[in-house]
Amino acid sequence: MVRRRVTLRAAGGLAAAFTATLAVGAAVPASAAPGDAAQPVLGTRTADIITVDGLQFRDLDGSGDLTPYEDWRLSASERAADLVSRLDLEQKAGLLMHASLTGQGTYDLGAFTPLLADRHITTYISRLGVDAVTLAEQHNQLQELAESQPFGIPLLISTDPRSGFTITEGQTVSNGDFTPFPDAIGMGAVNDPALTLEMGDIIREEYAAVGIREALSPQADIATEPRWTRINGTFGSVGADVEPQVAAYVQGLQGGSDGLTTDSVATVVKHWVGYGAQQNGYDSHYYYGRYAVFPGGNFQEHITPYLGAFSSNAAGIMPTYSILKDLQVDGQTIEQVGAGHNEYLLQDLLKGQYGFDGVITSDWGIANDCPQECLDRRPPASFVGPWGAGMPWGVEDLTLPERYASAVNAGVDIIGGSDQPQNIVDAVDLGYLSLDRVTQAAASVLTQKFQLGLFENPYVDPAVADQVVGSDEHRAVGLEAQQRSLTLLSNDSSLLPVAPAAQRVYAYGIQASALEAAGFTAVDDPASADLAIVRLTDPRGGDDLTDLDFTGAEEDFSALAAAHAAGVPTIAVPQLSRPLVLGAVLEQSDAVLASYGVSDEALLSVITGAASPAGTLPFELPSSMEAVAAQLADVPNDSADPLFPYRFGLAYGADPGAGAGAGAAGAGSASGGSLAATGGAPWALLALAAGAVAAGAFLRRRRAAR
Repeated sequence: MVRRRVTLRAAGGLAAAFTATLAVGAAVPASAAPGDAAQPVLGTRTADIITVDGLQFRDLDGSGDLTPYEDWRLSASERAADLVSRLDLEQKAGLLMHASLTGQGTYDLGAFTPLLADRHITTYISRLGVDAVTLAEQHNQLQELAESQPFGIPLLISTDPRSGFTITEGQTVSNGDFTPFPDAIGMGAVNDPALTLEMGDIIREEYAAVGIREALSPQADIATEPRWTRINGTFGSVGADVEPQVAAYVQGLQGGSDGLTTDSVATVVKHWVGYGAQQNGYDSHYYYGRYAVFPGGNFQEHITPYLGAFSSNAAGIMPTYSILKDLQVDGQTIEQVGAGHNEYLLQDLLKGQYGFDGVITSDWGIANDCPQECLDRRPPASFVGPWGAGMPWGVEDLTLPERYASAVNAGVDIIGGSDQPQNIVDAVDLGYLSLDRVTQAAASVLTQKFQLGLFENPYVDPAVADQVVGSDEHRAVGLEAQQRSLTLLSNDSSLLPVAPAAQRVYAYGIQASALEAAGFTAVDDPASADLAIVRLTDPRGGDDLTDLDFTGAEEDFSALAAAHAAGVPTIAVPQLSRPLVLGAVLEQSDAVLASYGVSDEALLSVITGAASPAGTLPFELPSSMEAVAAQLADVPNDSADPLFPYRFGLAYGADPGAGAGAGAAGAGSASGGSLAATGGAPWALLALAAGAVAAGAFLRRRRAAR
């Protein structure tokens, strides 16, 4: 098992070398200061450095004096209160926007500059999929423009997940130079919070190195409705098993469980709450899919994973688009509006019962228009159209200022996907929203920027980014995670592992160069092969793309069937982005090795036995679509006669029922106990190893190693 030596610099130190070359103001080295103050590293390009009491500060407002918000000796909340008191309504309204950076290859400065200068927006999502050096340079350029504005408020740049294999518009970004890990559902298959913590720590270092300081992740949703298309972003189907994974991820990204520091990447945990119980598995980006349902009365389990976020002091929460259809609490049906507009879910439950006091960021477009064409849209047509993206579920009949007020009054602090602060201004002017509430939300947003140290140094060193992002050390951990996530479902006649010597392999979905690197000889015709390996993707069948079964007409399934018909031993590698129905796949293969996002290198290392599969299913695999249709959307693993039960997984080289095999490396599961294999093949059960390393202990070891 790979465990890296911790020698990389923390996020707060990434710019130390860079600041010495800044246009104005030399780097100020960290040093002991009078009293309890410790001089932070300052980075500046346009703002002067002023000296007070022998200490250095950035003069962000250009006053020549030390303004309280510039004084890093004060608390983040004190500094935020001072700064927000100096802003007018338009400037405060800009702080409540989370806009999008646009451009191909580089950011579109022509689109960005008026958002910054005229609308005072300083929080942005980046979806730019370029190399690490370019990202770092681009973010420095944007921060320089922000520094030159009145008050010099730095940008907070966020991202959707960038470290997985599944790329979905508006949900994930290509991993590019970043270290690849399995999709989150694959980390659920590994079921080892210690490894999830290490993954989070690597993501933290890599994001911070390029200037990304907020992660719109993790998903704390649980995968209770098998047809739902966001399952790959979850850690699994059982709330008690997902909770420690969420806690570990948050602690890895934020550098511990004590809240934000200058070394943190802020997490925005999503989607509060019940998103995994989508009616018929429909996507609530669409109007027709706007409902989550709870026929099993299991709403509370959907809250359970968030307890891990709360215990780890997650910086942010993102509410779901969904309306929780007819959900009753204490005999009363909650308001039938999307969670971003729902006072019960945000005020009473999230802030009241669970005491969350971080920033609530809405999902994208919850206050935007959705005209009739938008309301009528269904997959595969995109939910985005000429109108943009609008998901104002339950408040469609309100005006734009009323919708913005509805969200902010419900508890939202920053509106995701919006660059229209005028709607906040209008809401205040029209009496829908109080100035005090706007001030409170703006102060919350600023407080986190102070906690992250962005007011002292928002810049990064592109050379350091080049060294940190996707380093060999990081990639070794990612490779291990991919290998361990693979889940062996069948292995007739002990086909796996396969010795590569003199083996001619027909492969579908695998690069010939990867086969050659693993010691195989690649061939194009299964009839001339000694072995066939076929990757399978989610068939996404049916009119609404929710079907989980293979029809037989899919190109990848046809390749599998052709190989099996040729009489060649055939390995099927389905990617379980959702709980697929694999009956037909079992019939057309001699071994089934499930993946959740895996490189050719990691896959072939397990097929050849250089590494062993150690994953167990993070959800059950149903036997038919009829069974899927009959299950309860809010209850995990409840379909009749599942083909494979929750936490099923085989291992190499052990007798049936012998317990952990060569690849057993899983962590404890709330399901408990060992699993029973069926059938006559010489399968070995993968027992669940208890006692994953505690997140806190891991972080203590990391700090001690520094």
